[in-house]
Amino acid sequence: MREKFATQVDSDLLAEIRKIAKDEGRQLQSVIEDALRAHVEERSKAKPRRHVMEAYRTSLSRYDALYEKLAK
Repeated sequence: MREKFATQVDSDLLAEIRKIAKDEGRQLQSVIEDALRAHVEERSKAKPRRHVMEAYRTSLSRYDALYEKLAK
């Protein structure tokens, strides 16, 4: 489902985005949507997910002695 929204952006940045859209023969909204998706994806990769960290902490408490030996 698509949803309309309004926002403001730096005019130079918008000009660059419009140029990208024109150069690639794409609609402006398509380029902006790709940029938003890339940003969201990058942010989700920037920090570990909660269940991963919980598994890591459990593993540390359970196998700490083994990890110490393996590190030597």
